[in-house]
Amino acid sequence: MKLESNTFVADGMIPTKYTCDGEDVSPDLRWDAPPIGTQSLVLIVDDPDAPSGTFVHWVLYDLPPETRQLAEGVEVGPTLEAGGTHGETSFGRLGYGGPCPPNGTHRYYFKLYALDKALGLKSGATKQQVEAAMEGHILDSGELMGRYSRQS
Repeated sequence: MKLESNTFVADGMIPTKYTCDGEDVSPDLRWDAPPIGTQSLVLIVDDPDAPSGTFVHWVLYDLPPETRQLAEGVEVGPTLEAGGTHGETSFGRLGYGGPCPPNGTHRYYFKLYALDKALGLKSGATKQQVEAAMEGHILDSGELMGRYSRQS
C-alpha cells in the first residue's frame, strides 16, 4: 500500500505545525485500497532516533478497512467517530503527539498495516501490545518517513 501526505513528501521535512513546536496536530494521510480480505487497518508512528530507544508518537488501530485517509488534526479521544481506537504513546497519552526531538534531525516513520482481522483491543493499548496482536495477520503494509529538527 502506498502511504502519502499533502503535508510532507517522503524523506522530506515535517512542517513545524505538526510538531511540539507548533500546533502539534496530526498531518493528513492518504493511502490506496488495501488487499481483499482486509478487516482493519493499523497506523503506528515512531522515532527510532530517540536517545532512549524508539519513541512512539501515535498508535491507531481497528480503523475500518474502507478508510482511505485521515484528515489533518485527528481527534485525540479514546476512539474516532468514524471508527478506530487510539493506543498510548510514549508521551503517556492517547492520540497523536508530534515530533519533539531533543537534538539533531530525527526520522519519523508512519507505518500503515492492513490486517485480516480487527484487533478488538481496548483504548490505550501500547505499540508492543498492538504489534503482538497483529502478528500473523498482516496482509500488506505501507510506510512514509518524514524528518524533523528543532530550530534553536
